[in-house]
Amino acid sequence: MSGARGTPRQVLGAPHPALSAKAEPVDPAAPEVVTAAADLLATLRGRTAVTGLAAPQIGLSWRLIAFNAWSHPRARSWAGELVLINPRLTRAAHWDGGREGCASIAELTADVRRATRITVRGHLPGTGEPVIIEADAFEARCIQHQLDHLDGLLFLDRVPGALSLHRRLHSCDA
Repeated sequence: MSGARGTPRQVLGAPHPALSAKAEPVDPAAPEVVTAAADLLATLRGRTAVTGLAAPQIGLSWRLIAFNAWSHPRARSWAGELVLINPRLTRAAHWDGGREGCASIAELTADVRRATRITVRGHLPGTGEPVIIEADAFEARCIQHQLDHLDGLLFLDRVPGALSLHRRLHSCDA
């Protein structure tokens, strides 16, 4: 997928209804899904401080996520620049709190509790090849954030209270 050329799309802002709907599974080999995956990746590449995006953020109610945690200072693992189709969390361990932001909620960050070690299974666009990702630290947080988008959740839905919210000083998704 790293060589695919897509068209960057607009990232929807909350409270857009597409962000609160549960996304549908798709066929990884379907041409429209492959195009959507390339567009999602192109959109991610165009947002320098964003480490992940989900299809609902570009208006598609499909189970696709794109992520690349390489440049984040808290990243310890790196699966690469990747698009996963129909991803699902199969293991989560070692829960901890951490600050998150979101490209769909530009003005706020919040402290969110998430697993620091995860396993995710999904498929590659085009081939449908199965993929297993083992991630920890920031990459695990980023992937869980994107998975929430597929279930119609924003990071604010995981905030225990208003004291966890912070006004954003710089842009950095999940």
